Amino acid sequence: MVQDNQFGSNQQSQIRHDWKHAEVKALFDLPFNDLMFKAQTVHRENFNPNEVQVSTLLSIKTGACPEDCKYCSQSARYNTDIEKERLMEVEKVLEAAKIAKEQGSTRFCMGAGWRNPKARDMPFVLEMVKGVKAMGLETCMTLGMIDGEQADELQEAGLDYYNHNLDTSPEHYNSIITTRSYQDRLDTLQNVRDAGMKVCSGGIMGLGEKAQDRVSFLAQLANLPKHPDSVPINMLVKIEGTPLADVDDLDPFDFIRCIAVARIMMPKSHVRLSAGRDAMNEQMQSMCFLAGANSIFYGCKLLTTGNPEANKDMQLFAKLGINTETVDSADQTDEKAIQTAVINQQNSDLFYDATT
Repeated sequence: MVQDNQFGSNQQSQIRHDWKHAEVKALFDLPFNDLMFKAQTVHRENFNPNEVQVSTLLSIKTGACPEDCKYCSQSARYNTDIEKERLMEVEKVLEAAKIAKEQGSTRFCMGAGWRNPKARDMPFVLEMVKGVKAMGLETCMTLGMIDGEQADELQEAGLDYYNHNLDTSPEHYNSIITTRSYQDRLDTLQNVRDAGMKVCSGGIMGLGEKAQDRVSFLAQLANLPKHPDSVPINMLVKIEGTPLADVDDLDPFDFIRCIAVARIMMPKSHVRLSAGRDAMNEQMQSMCFLAGANSIFYGCKLLTTGNPEANKDMQLFAKLGINTETVDSADQTDEKAIQTAVINQQNSDLFYDATT
């Protein structure tokens, strides 16, 4: 029988910002069943275990990014099949947001392949935020690095979340990206916090990192001044033409362990099962939900990489008895009606056109 002093609920959800690497490694080293039990205990103390937050991600500007992130198809430095696209028109973005809401999304995320937004782009970006917010959706953007003034402008326009991933550990970072520093990323997160927006920050597993890098990465995230409100855990999608196209696959159990340890270390954060789900079978995804993942992106694309279609997600949710998380709004729609609409509705071509 499990002893209370080992897995007792009274200490499972303590918010900490002083994690030592040895403590994190000890979590990773737990027997798998014990780790899953511990993670599920923490999850149940803080969230409805049968509810998952659903977001839609749209690429509002694709390709021609000057950064050298070795995993990314949008980098101008690599020969991939991504076509360059200019910033989408505001009206088209709002059309996509309307479709996302009809399909059951509660948060609409907009991503641009930029090092940082230019002054000429900000008025259009701000109009996108205002328009999506007016629909009753939560708003999220990822635009690269932003300074304090830009963060304030986005917050005033109604942006709820800003995504800026740390990607990997400080130790492994320079083997993946050289065009911006780790401190640059930390500074952007601080600008987001200072502006009063919620932080969405996570990383990518399977970048050729060592087990110790996954320990260091999660310690870095959990030891931020405030835990990210949303923690996307991505599994590398290997893209032909990028330097990581032939990197060894990450063992599925190692990935699930990352989800579980993230849940334990950041008990009140939404842990998002993000990129790479297209390569996961239903059983692996289900284990991730059991480990504490309670947020997903759905739709046909995550910026430029594949993702399970929305109807498949809802069919899996039905098998597992999972409901989609709702947000407070004046025109909140009945849950079952949303799920039925998602299953029956064909994905719009708009999403494909915007993100190819």
